[in-house]
Amino acid sequence: MKISEIYKTGKRSLSFEIFPPKKDSELKSIDETLSILCELKPDFISVTFGAGGSSNCNRTIELAKKIKYQYQIEPVVHLTCLSYSKAEIDDFSDVLKKEGIENVLALRGDRNPELPEKEDFKHASDLAAYLKKTVDFCIAGACYPECHPESDNRVSEMKYLREKVNAGAEVLISQLFFDNDYFFHFVEDCRIAGIDVPVVPGIMPVINAAQMKRMVTMCGASFPMRFQKIINKYADNREALFDAGMSYALSQIIDLLVNDIDGIHLYTMNNPAVARRICEGVRNII
Repeated sequence: MKISEIYKTGKRSLSFEIFPPKKDSELKSIDETLSILCELKPDFISVTFGAGGSSNCNRTIELAKKIKYQYQIEPVVHLTCLSYSKAEIDDFSDVLKKEGIENVLALRGDRNPELPEKEDFKHASDLAAYLKKTVDFCIAGACYPECHPESDNRVSEMKYLREKVNAGAEVLISQLFFDNDYFFHFVEDCRIAGIDVPVVPGIMPVINAAQMKRMVTMCGASFPMRFQKIINKYADNREALFDAGMSYALSQIIDLLVNDIDGIHLYTMNNPAVARRICEGVRNII
């Protein structure tokens, strides 16, 4: 099933993101997380794409197959393009088609000095346009409520995002953010710019202060004062930070839901405890 069909019925989606373990032997350990997540019957689960070698790609595919055939949930496979040629993308697409996987999140990918960039794809919109012409996938795209770190301003951000949608992105999934007002204003700007596809907010619970600061630096999200107080007060208390971080994430989710957004996409970090607490908190309100 293509995930774009979900939104045509007016249904609000629930989805999760997980990443493939670094070792094949660890694939079994992810079952605990998946079994908890799938209790809520999410509409899809996205699987990140490891750059830098076929073994990473194989783990992404194996995990996507597990989600689809063992758990009966639609997988959305992340696909980066900056370090890949058209031939390599064709090969990967062929494998996905063979395995019955129909949904792809088209991404440029982070720049990595250890991985040479190739000439075929410079932007996610290039990949979306190419996939639209060559394969029958449902293509999702990423978006940034507080602007991509490389954007000049919100005007240019909307211009490039509209190009991505025009190239073939049928659903947009946002990067993490900690202030819902940024997301609400972002969706309003999208509609003004003529971007009318579903825009799904991405939420990541705060459970590790160092990890979160690193993630925020990478994606450009800002720290609201309420969020900063949580980090400052509980940074050295692992259990308290987990509880406070989960409560903050759930408060974000409830606020989003009562404002009629298109869905909720949760970054689980492959953590069964995170998955369980989220599911307990949203079971009756999704």
